[in-house]
Amino acid sequence: MTNLTTSDDSELFRLILAGDEPAFAALYQRHQGFVYRFALLMSGSPNIAEEVVQEVFLALIRDAQRYDPTRAPLSTYLCGIARNHVLRLLSRERTFVPLPDESEEEDAAPLPQLITHDDPFSDCARNETTRLLRQAVLALPARYREVVVLCDFQELSHADAALALGCPAGTVNSRLHRGHALLLKRLRAMDSRCSAAEDAKGMRCFV
Repeated sequence: MTNLTTSDDSELFRLILAGDEPAFAALYQRHQGFVYRFALLMSGSPNIAEEVVQEVFLALIRDAQRYDPTRAPLSTYLCGIARNHVLRLLSRERTFVPLPDESEEEDAAPLPQLITHDDPFSDCARNETTRLLRQAVLALPARYREVVVLCDFQELSHADAALALGCPAGTVNSRLHRGHALLLKRLRAMDSRCSAAEDAKGMRCFV
């Protein structure tokens, strides 16, 4: 009997093609968080992220034969599907959705912890850095945002990101370089605007 929790993606996918429902459940459990984080970082909306997860795995069931395991890892393939759905939904909205408010922070994708100082203000500073970073990423044009999310947050290689986006690896490299520059510029601008209120914010958080 196959142990689904330890089976690799290719084995689970082979079982899915044979109609094995537990194999699909195992694959969903393994990758749904990855797809959700990508969609959330791209859209800023938990609702859109949840819808994209549903659409991605429905597409996997409906068009399973379209995936070729010899061409790309399954996570890369799923990101490619997710990217198309995110862009379609954002186009439908015609604008970026608001960032999640505090009540939705539990569902928000974790971002890199850029502040690691062990002091009474570190948690507050880390939360503020996370908020500003998420806001800056969402403000990037989609073509730069997607490569930053895929390579920096989802940790795909440049080659796999190129497969997910359907573009040459060189395009990923150039867009990532430009995306980093835009991100840094926006973060610096945010930091300068917030610096005047920094002491007051820190005191409110500490209290």
